[in-house]
Amino acid sequence: MSDITLQRVGELLRGVFEILWNRPDGLPAKEVLRQIPEVIELTDYEQSYSPSTNAPRYERIVRLATIPLARAGWLIKNDIGRWLITEEGRQASKKYTNVQDFYKEVLRLYDERRQIVPESVLALELAQEMAWEQIRKYLLQMKHTELQTLMAELLSAMGYHIAWSLPAEKQRGLVDLGVQLDPLGLKNKRIYVQIKHKGQVVTAEGLRSFASILGTDEYGIVFSSGGFTGEALQELHESLDRKINALDLAGFFEHWRKFYPEIDERARALLPLHPIHFLSILD
Repeated sequence: MSDITLQRVGELLRGVFEILWNRPDGLPAKEVLRQIPEVIELTDYEQSYSPSTNAPRYERIVRLATIPLARAGWLIKNDIGRWLITEEGRQASKKYTNVQDFYKEVLRLYDERRQIVPESVLALELAQEMAWEQIRKYLLQMKHTELQTLMAELLSAMGYHIAWSLPAEKQRGLVDLGVQLDPLGLKNKRIYVQIKHKGQVVTAEGLRSFASILGTDEYGIVFSSGGFTGEALQELHESLDRKINALDLAGFFEHWRKFYPEIDERARALLPLHPIHFLSILD
C-alpha cells in the first residue's frame, strides 16, 4: 500500500462509507468490495490483479485501510465478515468532509505503534469471512427438518423446553416447534417457532400472519434462512418486536456459537465447530 497516497486511501474509505451509509445492518465485506468500482473510478493499478492474492489490488488496499477504521471505532467488522458504520463513524464522516483529513484522524486515533498492520490481521479477517461462507452454504443445503432439529437443540441448550416438534410427514403450517419455559409447562407463557427455508424471504405480511395466531401470553420466533425483507424488519421494530424474534442464518449461528459448550455432543454433530487460533498482536 506504499504507492497509495493518504488522499487516495481517504477516497476509498469514503466509498466504503457511501455504500454502507443507508445500510444500518451492514453488508458482507465481499459485497462492499464488489460495489467499490460502482462508486469510485479506480485506476488501472487498483483494478489489476495481485499475483499473491489473485484478487484486484484495490480489495487488499481497502481491507488494510479499514483495519484502523475499525480500531478507531468508526466501523464494525464482525466475526462473520459483515461491515457496518458505527454512530461515531457517522459523526466523524460529517465532521471530516475532506477525505485526507478523514483518514488522518483515523490514524491519529489508531495507536501509532499499531499503524504497521501485520499480515496476521488480514489473514484472520479473510479466514473469518471464508469460514462463515462455508457455514452459510452448509446450512442452506440442509433439509427443513434438519434446521428444525438444530433450532430445537439450540433452544434446549438455552434452557427452554421443547413441548412438541412437528413431524416430518405433516404438512407445513405456521408453526414447527412448541416451546415452554419449564418442563411441565406450568408457566403461562408459550413460544412458537416458525422455520422458513430454501430461499424463502419473509415479508411483512408473513410476519403479520404469524403474529395473528399468537395469544396474549404467546410469543414467536421466525427463523428464516432466506432472511427478511426491509419492510418486514421495519414492521418488526415498529410493532412486533415484543411478540416476535426474527432470526436469519447469521443470527442463528451467533447463538449456536455462543451456546455451543452447552449443546450435547450428539447435537453438535449436526453443526460441528472447530476453533483455530490466530496471532492477535493488535488486541
